Amino acid sequence: MDKDRVIGSAKVVEGKIKVAVGKAVGDAKLVSEGQTKKVEGKVQNAVGGLKDALKGK
Repeated sequence: MDKDRVIGSAKVVEGKIKVAVGKAVGDAKLVSEGQTKKVEGKVQNAVGGLKDALKGK
């Protein structure tokens, strides 16, 4: 498994936590940062998946 997949998954989790905390305390900026982090993590995870697919061929 490529390291980008692991890091990407961690960023998604971090983003979900930021969104939840931001909603709980009413901090729109924190919610926005969390959503951005989730997208960033999904993209990095996809890149890692592509790397894994290329290594397998």
